Amino acid sequence: MQQPQHPELDLGPVRALLLDADGNLFASEEPAFAASTGVTNDFLAWLGSDHHWEPADLQAAALGRNFRSLAGDLAAEQGVTVPDDEMETWVAREQDVVTRHLAATLVPDPAVSDALRLLADRWQLAVVSSSALGRLAACFTAADLDEVLPVADRFSAQDSLPAPTSKPDPAVYLLALERLGLAPHEAVAVEDAVSGARSAVGAGIPTVGNLVFVPEPERAERRRALLDAGVVAVVEDWDELVDLLGLQEERRTEVSA
Repeated sequence: MQQPQHPELDLGPVRALLLDADGNLFASEEPAFAASTGVTNDFLAWLGSDHHWEPADLQAAALGRNFRSLAGDLAAEQGVTVPDDEMETWVAREQDVVTRHLAATLVPDPAVSDALRLLADRWQLAVVSSSALGRLAACFTAADLDEVLPVADRFSAQDSLPAPTSKPDPAVYLLALERLGLAPHEAVAVEDAVSGARSAVGAGIPTVGNLVFVPEPERAERRRALLDAGVVAVVEDWDELVDLLGLQEERRTEVSA
């Protein structure tokens, strides 16, 4: 079997792949920010700001972070202290709007699910996300990924930690390592966003950047940014990740069967 050619990716001790969700396992970024923009603009108005985001600008500014993190930054910029109960109301509203939209929008992608099932034959798979567990549940069901990535193997920076946070804070990756009984070198993370890559790298985990759902005009810039964030390699899609991880022969056998 051909082995991965990247010198910094030693798969010998690896026991698990830790996978970001949004923009990595399904094309959820654009519909999520389209749904989130209205809530974000309402929150800005509540803060006393007259600024209004367009979905593309909001996505560029907040990619890889959850609404709680973004809202906290927006409030700080306005010099407004948001009471905890008020923040929870806004977070719940945004989560509800986005979750319902994603549940109605996402569809299964065989290129992703086939690669995941192949990878799951070799390594344990887990999800490490900034998104809330409720949103993840709707996405995984819509994308038909519940079987390969069940609820017990999902970690949320929003819901799984004692105090909610968001990538690039490495806390959610550190939690996943602890719960799975892994040292950092016993895992490989797969991330599409720079903030997610910084989170995984900050936890000491070898990380691969994945451009699978990044629009073509943005790929060269995203590749550079991911490499600057410390990833050991960048792939174009899940097929290339399978090749990088040395499972070409298994894929050829599966295709020919």
